[in-house]
Amino acid sequence: MIKKLFSPFLYTILLTAFISCSKDFLEVIPMGNQVAVTTDDYDKLMNDPRFYMTNVVGWQEAVLMGDEIGAEAAFLNVNTVWPVRLFQWADSIYKPGEQSPFMLTENLVSMYTVNKIINEVMAATEGTEAQKKAILAEAKATRAWLNFQFVNYYTKPYQAATAATDPGFPIIVKADVTQQHFDRGTVQEIYDFMIKDLTEALPDVPAQPRIATRMSKPAVEGMLGKVYLFMGRYQDALPLFSKALADVAANGTPVLYNYNREFAPGGTFLPIDPTFGPQGPGINRNDLKEAVLSKVFYNGPYTGNMFATDGLVLMPQTAALYSANDLRLLLYTNKNMDGSINAGGRLRKYGVTYSRWGLQLPELYLLSAECKARTNDLNGAVTDVETLRRNRMPAAAATVPATIAGNQVALIKFIIDERTREFAQEGYRWFDMRRLSPDPIFNSKPITHTLYNQNGTATVFTLRQPNRLVMRMPPFYIQSNPGMPDNP
Repeated sequence: MIKKLFSPFLYTILLTAFISCSKDFLEVIPMGNQVAVTTDDYDKLMNDPRFYMTNVVGWQEAVLMGDEIGAEAAFLNVNTVWPVRLFQWADSIYKPGEQSPFMLTENLVSMYTVNKIINEVMAATEGTEAQKKAILAEAKATRAWLNFQFVNYYTKPYQAATAATDPGFPIIVKADVTQQHFDRGTVQEIYDFMIKDLTEALPDVPAQPRIATRMSKPAVEGMLGKVYLFMGRYQDALPLFSKALADVAANGTPVLYNYNREFAPGGTFLPIDPTFGPQGPGINRNDLKEAVLSKVFYNGPYTGNMFATDGLVLMPQTAALYSANDLRLLLYTNKNMDGSINAGGRLRKYGVTYSRWGLQLPELYLLSAECKARTNDLNGAVTDVETLRRNRMPAAAATVPATIAGNQVALIKFIIDERTREFAQEGYRWFDMRRLSPDPIFNSKPITHTLYNQNGTATVFTLRQPNRLVMRMPPFYIQSNPGMPDNP
C-alpha cells in the first residue's frame, strides 16, 4: 500500500521537508542528497508546511459531507467529480484509475516525515537531550493527530462493544518506502496507539509553542481529551480539557475574539466586503489569535482547487439555530455567487475563505462544556458555553435558557448545536455526525442533503447509515494488500 503511494511522492517528501529549512542548511549538501543529521535539522523538519497550511488537503472532503449544508445546483462546483460524489455520499468517491483521496495521500506523506523524526532524532548530533525529547514529543503528538484524521474517514466510529473487532487503520511506525504489506488492525488498536503517542508526548512537549503551528502542552492535552471524548470516555477527557484551558490562561494566549467589539464601529472585522465578507480570521489565513494549534486549509470558492464551497448554503434548519442577534450571522450572505439574491432566502458562508482545522480555543470551550454536561456538571457546562457565546453576541442574548440549563439531555443538544453555529461549513460537523451516530440522544433521525435545482424543485440525498459514515479504502490500496478488508 505505502510503497505504491510513497514512491511517486519521494521527491515531494524531500523537497517539502527541506524547503522549510534555512538556506545554509540546504547549502551543506546539494538538494536531493541532504539528510537530517543534527538536532536542529530535525527541529526544522517539524516546520514542514504540510503540517499546518494547505490549499489541497484540510477538511474539504469533510465540509462536503456535513449534514448542515445544502447546495444550489446553479453554482455547485462541478469542475471535478469528487465534490458531487461527496455531497451525495456516494458509495465510491475515488474510483479505480482516478486521483487518490487528497487528505489520505497528503497526510501519509506527512506520516513519513514524522516517523523519520521519531525514529532518528534521539540519535541526532549536537543539541541537548531535552531538546531532542521535545522534538520527539511534538512528532509523536503530530502522528496521533494524523491518525485521528485517518480513523474519522476510514474506520467505524468508536464503540467499546465492537472496537476490538471493527477494522481499523494501518498503524505506520516506519519511514520506509520499501515496506510492502500493511494490516488494518482494529479500531481499538489505533485508538490505543493514539493515546500512547499523546500520553508519551505530554511530559516533554513545550509548555508554550515557539509558534502556534507547533505542538504545545495545551494542544496535546486538548487533543488527548478529544480522543477520549470520541471514545465516550468523558470522565477521562474532562481533566485534560480543564488542564488545557488552565494552561492556555497561564500562557496568555490564545484568546477569544469578541465579536461585539470587532463588529462595532472601528472594529477590526470592518468594513464588510460585499464579496469576501468581514475582515476577520476567515480572510486572513495567518491569523493565530484563537489557535491552540494552528492548522489552516483553503475553504473558499473555486480557485483551481479540486474542492470549493461554490454553491454550498446553510440548510434552513441550520440557519434556524442562530438567534437574530448572533453576530456569527455576519459571516453569511443571502446573495448567490453571482451577486443575485437567493430566491429561497438561503445563506452561504462568505466570511471564511480559510478554515481552522487544528485545535481552536472556541472548540476547547465547547469540548469542555460537553464533557461537563455528560458528567452531570451542568453549571460548569453552562459557564463554558456562555464564555464563548458572550464573545459572539450581546451578553443579554448569550445566556443559556433556564429550561435547557437545568436539563442534561437538552443541554448536551444545545452544546452540539453551538458547535454547528460556531463551525458550520468548516468540516467539524462530519466528525460530530460520526461520533454521535451511536448515541441514543442523536441517532434516531435520517441524515440528508438537499440540492436546490434551478427550476425550483429539490433533490434529496439520504446518507446510507451506518456504511456511508465511513469512506471506502482507495481501490489500489486494497489491490496492493491482498486480503485487506475494505469498508462495506
